[in-house]
Amino acid sequence: MTLSENHYLKRWRDNFLAGLAIVMPAVITVALVVWIFHNVSNVTDMLLFFVPSSWIRPHFPDGSWGEIHWYWSWIALLWALFLVCLVGRYGRHYLGRKTIEWFDTAIMRVPLLNKIYGTIKQVNQSFSSNKSSFKQAVLVAFPYEGSRAVGFVTGEQAGLSGEKLLSVFIPTTPNPTSGFLLLLPESEIIKLDMSVADGIKFIISLGAISPDHTNFRLTASPPDAASAPVAR
Repeated sequence: MTLSENHYLKRWRDNFLAGLAIVMPAVITVALVVWIFHNVSNVTDMLLFFVPSSWIRPHFPDGSWGEIHWYWSWIALLWALFLVCLVGRYGRHYLGRKTIEWFDTAIMRVPLLNKIYGTIKQVNQSFSSNKSSFKQAVLVAFPYEGSRAVGFVTGEQAGLSGEKLLSVFIPTTPNPTSGFLLLLPESEIIKLDMSVADGIKFIISLGAISPDHTNFRLTASPPDAASAPVAR
């Protein structure tokens, strides 16, 4: 292969990488929106039970029915949003609150269902009662000693010996909706001078966001911070 051919291939490779960096965020964003809409529409489409199937689905000569038309899925989604707003408006009044209390009491008397519903309701209340259920971005030794992972303090617990333990959620990347929950003494946690939002951006970006942009510094020096390697 000649020098000019090498230069030609290198130029096309550079063009491809540059184009990939430009296109990839848009492709991932569109794919994520489509995936969310598809999964949500599987539930909201059921709200169109009162609409004749011949209106919303194609009917094939062999007698089978096709998938619901996409615009009907959007109508179902808007209908679901409208119903949620109605429930919210109703729940803000005295009669609505009493109805919700009655419904909660009835559900909590059903075996197995009460465990699932109660847990989901507690988690929902913990996130809706605070503007941020993640209280502090921290560094912890995870998954093994000598390594560091970014996590978020979510609460405090009492240890067996009476010491205070902090609940730390370690999100996975690039999907931060799953992860690991650790209970650690405060002395083993390194608090960061980083907002929760910047911490989530750092995790979702696979660490590609520069620490210089996320203010990746310690807020205070813990007892063993001098020996703990910290990214700067």
